[in-house]
Amino acid sequence: MPKNLLLAGIPADNPTLFRAVGMAAGDPAAWVSLDGQSKLIIRDIEVDRARAAGKNEHVFCPADFTPAGGLDADRATATAQAVTELLRREGVQQISADRSLPFIFAWHVMQAGIELQYDADLGVLERRVKSEQEIEYLQKAQRITEQGMQFLCQRIARCDADAEGILQFEGQPLTSERARAMAAAFFLEHGFTMGHGAIVATAPEVADCHHSGTGPLRSGVPVIVDLFPQDSATRYWGDCTRTVVHGTPSDKVVAMHQAVVEAKAAGIAQLHPGNTAEQVHQAVIAVQQQHGFRLSRGTVSDDPTIQHGTGHGIGLEVHEPILLDDGGGPILEGEVFTVEPGLYGRVEGAVRLEDMVLVTKDGPRNLNQLPEGLDWS
Repeated sequence: MPKNLLLAGIPADNPTLFRAVGMAAGDPAAWVSLDGQSKLIIRDIEVDRARAAGKNEHVFCPADFTPAGGLDADRATATAQAVTELLRREGVQQISADRSLPFIFAWHVMQAGIELQYDADLGVLERRVKSEQEIEYLQKAQRITEQGMQFLCQRIARCDADAEGILQFEGQPLTSERARAMAAAFFLEHGFTMGHGAIVATAPEVADCHHSGTGPLRSGVPVIVDLFPQDSATRYWGDCTRTVVHGTPSDKVVAMHQAVVEAKAAGIAQLHPGNTAEQVHQAVIAVQQQHGFRLSRGTVSDDPTIQHGTGHGIGLEVHEPILLDDGGGPILEGEVFTVEPGLYGRVEGAVRLEDMVLVTKDGPRNLNQLPEGLDWS
């Protein structure tokens, strides 16, 4: 028998609710499934648009479920009151919610004496396995991301360098900040936004694997470029990392790059239904360790080390369950992951490569087309 289910919040901010509603409304909404039949409560001026989205046959506004004491003037409170009144009228005694349910909804439901249960898989399992439409959205997002990557890496590689090795573009130093602004402008022109920013980082800051980068870029030193824009139309994300060296890389950087290339290939090769996310991660770590690099797991050091897990799911959020990491469970057909091994140190800098990969019954399908070398000139 289908469970009673509740999702609530702001669809523009809540990917699971957005998927159920079918549009990115900026006001509170609630989606309720009772015995397999869904009902959507959304602000009155959004009702027609929600019906046109076609995801829910039964669309209401809070006023349709006004309790005896009336609705509060606050929109979130009114929506929570309306949900509770709907459940009361339907005689619901128990309902399950996902991890994202705002407490205001939980409080009103529980105050009405309705038992609220937590479903850890709700909003997770159905988003892990992508539909054909979602795969198309992700392919498009990654295609535009790669175009932005090629644009920025080539710009870095083709700069002039001054006497101190500082890269110059149009007569001014090319900094991490300036490079990120160039990427943001590129994506805006293509209908994408960099809501979470981007990473353009070099030594020594890049020894911290998530440092966004600061200051001038230099010749001969690797620059990690990690771009993860969101398609404004579909709300699906791209995510790609490449490493670019202006001029000639050191022998150490070349060795780091070779280890990362081989590690990425080993991880992708493990992306089969039934294998575990931990298996993928351990395959990546094993290759890097065979090349002589140690695991530091988040500790910043002078020498290049392995700092993080191998990757993550991606879709309506740039980071989605499950992680390709220690303890990661079975992989499902239709999941899409990033695979992004890296090595990081203060002295030599860092190398990271990241591809987006679809898990199919016939094996992994890489959605990336760009080369993975250090020379982008």
